Parts: sequence; C-alpha cells; structure tokens
Amino acid sequence: MAELLKGAPVAGAITRRNIQAVEELEGKGIKPTLAIIRLGERPDDLAYEKSALKRAEKTGVQVKQFVFPADMTEKNLVREIKKINEDDSIHGVLMFRPLPEHIDEKAVCETLAPEKDMDGITSGSMAGVFMDTEIGYPPCTAEAVMELLDYYGIELKGSKVTVFGRSLVIGKPVAMMLMRRHATITVCHSRTAIDDFRDAGRRADVVVSALGRGKMVGAEILGSGQTIIDVGINVDEDGNLCGDVNFEEAEPEAAAITPVPGGVGNVTTAVLMKHVIEAARTSSH
Repeated sequence: MAELLKGAPVAGAITRRNIQAVEELEGKGIKPTLAIIRLGERPDDLAYEKSALKRAEKTGVQVKQFVFPADMTEKNLVREIKKINEDDSIHGVLMFRPLPEHIDEKAVCETLAPEKDMDGITSGSMAGVFMDTEIGYPPCTAEAVMELLDYYGIELKGSKVTVFGRSLVIGKPVAMMLMRRHATITVCHSRTAIDDFRDAGRRADVVVSALGRGKMVGAEILGSGQTIIDVGINVDEDGNLCGDVNFEEAEPEAAAITPVPGGVGNVTTAVLMKHVIEAARTSSH
C-alpha cells in the first residue's frame, strides 16, 4: 500500500511558520496585506477565495477584496491595478483568472508590479522562476508541489522526474523548480507521442501530473515504486472530484501518492500566505 501524501500536515507546518513570521513583522509595525481582485462570480473563483480568506484569518494576514462586475472595462481594471501597485499598505495581489473574454488578459497581468505578484502571473515573476532570480514569486500551486515533496522527504537530486503538462501555471514552472533541485526532467504534453508518454511515465522515479484530464494517467502509463504527485482537479462522470491519475489503478503499485481532493490543493493557500509575508518583509527593507 502506498504512503498517502496528504496536504493538510504540509499546510499546517507552513501555516505555523507563517504565523510566527506575521507576529515578528507586526512587532515592527508591519501588517502583511493581500489584495484579492475578482471580476464576476465564477464558482471556482469563489471557492478559492473562501479558502484563501480562511487561511489568511488563521495566519494573521489582512485581506482587501476588490470585487468588480464581469463586464468591467479593461481600461478601468488597469486603472485599479495601478492604484494597488502604488498602495504601500498592500504587499501582494491575487487576481483570479481567466478574466472575461473582452479583456486582454496578458496586457492586464503585465500591469501588475512583479514584486506584488503572488501567483506568478507576470512575465517578471516567470523570469525569476526560469532564471533563478529573486524577481516576484512562482505560481502558488507549483511551489505547493515542492513544499509537499520536501515535507515528505522525497529525494530529488539525481531522480528522474516526469511532468505531465506544460502550462505556465504548473507544468513549466514546476519543471524549472525541480531542475533547480538537480532532478532530471522529462516534460510530456498533448503533442507527445503516446509511446513516449508511456515510456516517460514508466521510467520516472517521481511523476507530477498537471494535465487537467480526469483519471487519464493509469496503470499503462505508470511504473512501480514511484512517488506520484497529482495536481489535477477534475469532475468524474459521477460528479465527484478526481485527479489526473486513476487512483485505484496507481495506488497499489506506487510508493507514495497524493489524494484528490486532500493533496496539493490544501497546500496552495498556505504558500500564498507565505508569499504575502515574504513580500511584506522585503518591502520593509
């Protein structure tokens, strides 16, 4: 039976460190503050916002919510972001995406100051990830994967890691972060030949799946004795949450595996608060 890599203990450990860091900053008169920008009422945005607010309250991070109608113009949104950039009381920003279709999302994201970008949505933040510099912050979910691997003591140096997915949200940044830890990385995606896909999955020591396709990664793609990190959040035919990995097929052969729900997702908001605290600390120097 595989070790179950649950996210709650990881999030708890990060939150305890975060609480201590907030107390230290408050002792210096600094209140770490996050701005949340949301357009409209998309259910997944509302669910993550609720989770972030709960984590912020537990941690001691202050949150300012900027909620706008879904038909807000791009010009007005850019103006609001510029105001937030100039507000020294706000240390970090989380903006929900995708933005409504009438808005040029890339242009809007570039308006945000990289030092206030808590979730890797600006080119400045992504440059920091790819060039290993201290510009901005990586996407919270990508860093949550790293936090989970570290917490459970998964050896990365010299390990073969296969990443399924190449998005800028998870696949590409997590590959760079794993490479920084001296793992050997293979990235597979929708245009990878199926035989190569299977071969990369079977020979990996660690598999990170971020495809966004429910239960796609099954026994025919996986090997034995692997650590499997399932980042996917999908809904199956019965209306239940599931990951990219077919848990029932993978778990008997794996050494360790994350559950969905209850795995990586639990860690993400704790990482978000960690970023806000780091931004507040940096701004005080």
